[in-house]
Amino acid sequence: MHEQFLLFGATGDLAAGQVFPALANLLRDRLLPANFRVHAVAKHPFETQEAFRDWLLERVHARAGDAVDMDALRELLQRTDYTSIDLSKPEALGAALKLKTGTRLLSYLAVPPDLFVPIAQGLKAAGLLEDPARLLLEKPIGRDLASALEINAAIAACVPESRVFRLDHYLGKATVQNLLALRFGNTLLEAVWSRRWIERVDILVAETAGVDGREQYYSRYGALRDMVQNHMLQLLCLIAMEPPSALDADTVRDQKLMVLRALRPFNAQSAPDESVRGVYQAGVVGAQAVGGFSQIEGQSVETFVALRAHIDNWRWAGVPFNLVTGKRLATRSTQIVVTFKPVSHWLFEKPRRQQAAPNRLLVRLQPEENIELHLMSSLAGPEWGAMELQSLPLNLSMAPTRRRRIAYERLFLDALNGRHALFVRDDEVEAAWQWIDSIADAWRAADFAPQPYVAGSWGPRAAAPFLPPPMAHTAAASPRASA
Repeated sequence: MHEQFLLFGATGDLAAGQVFPALANLLRDRLLPANFRVHAVAKHPFETQEAFRDWLLERVHARAGDAVDMDALRELLQRTDYTSIDLSKPEALGAALKLKTGTRLLSYLAVPPDLFVPIAQGLKAAGLLEDPARLLLEKPIGRDLASALEINAAIAACVPESRVFRLDHYLGKATVQNLLALRFGNTLLEAVWSRRWIERVDILVAETAGVDGREQYYSRYGALRDMVQNHMLQLLCLIAMEPPSALDADTVRDQKLMVLRALRPFNAQSAPDESVRGVYQAGVVGAQAVGGFSQIEGQSVETFVALRAHIDNWRWAGVPFNLVTGKRLATRSTQIVVTFKPVSHWLFEKPRRQQAAPNRLLVRLQPEENIELHLMSSLAGPEWGAMELQSLPLNLSMAPTRRRRIAYERLFLDALNGRHALFVRDDEVEAAWQWIDSIADAWRAADFAPQPYVAGSWGPRAAAPFLPPPMAHTAAASPRASA
């Protein structure tokens, strides 16, 4: 296991909210080497090492709260040193860091993608990417296919792919990993996991938070590039991939790549029917009045996107995959809903076939993680003249007393140990961007502008058919949804 952790972007929200809490929890559980150290790098100057540690301690406590062991965090900070560097100047890295070359070092770039190349080049020049050093990149990788190709090529010139780890934190969630267990460890589900038995698949990532403080970033990326390109497409791949012959990294990633390459491209003719763009206006979220998103002059990006994806292969032909994500929506929720086709012949009077709920597999990722299988069950009793059915959930979750590691804990352990299975390969990134670019180009060709929606609603009214039931009915009926 590598024992030196070089963190770029140490004063950012990600570092305080996820990186240091995850490392502190791993240190508490003695899952890190005895000589583990963190070398923190950012542009902001601090007068002393203690000033940085005190500032970070307060910031982590404010952001992570009970999710971090504060005693372990204090111990971690005593193993942490801070260096202020202008990250856009790679030539300064080697002299400023003063780390030994050839060390067992994991460099983590928790910074915007336009800094990946200069930092990697600076590390290379300083000898800090020589074997066995590893490089960990926080997605997204670029903002389109052209920039992703440029970044991947530049990274490949600095360090081989076998020592590159591209992090998408959704892949570290226990429930996401449980998708593989459910699909490939159970005959019951794998036998019906195809177009013959599945009617639709819905993937929803709804946030009540806005873009506050990230306007510059969001005006360059928008919801399509920020959420769909990485998190949502990774979830889609895990649902739709063919059974791998083994769970080694390349075999799993080969199957995900085949899904991405089978995605039907968008065009100007299909985009108006197969997608919805939205931008939130002032409204009320959680009983609190909030403002609308302010577009930077000359930009037109979406804070909400709904897509109907089609996978053109034998297993999934004709099954719609509805992808919906947005800011300032009614409820914070990330979930996958697999809706199965109705039974071929309906025998019951209550409910009638038209009112019968289909079988559904519901995978919740947040705010809580659990898996439910909704099945029809009888409520029959002697006072009824006919059998009555009702949809009841079968809970497939772990026992609530068992502690689940946050996603970054699992991913940091895997990167420190050199395990690639939960990280994204370069050709996966490029295939994802190719599909995303087809959507952006189609929107541009069709002059497809974002529709306004009220903060606290479920997005534009036109998006209701893309939402998983019963949210679709709520959204269509809501007077707060924008036309």
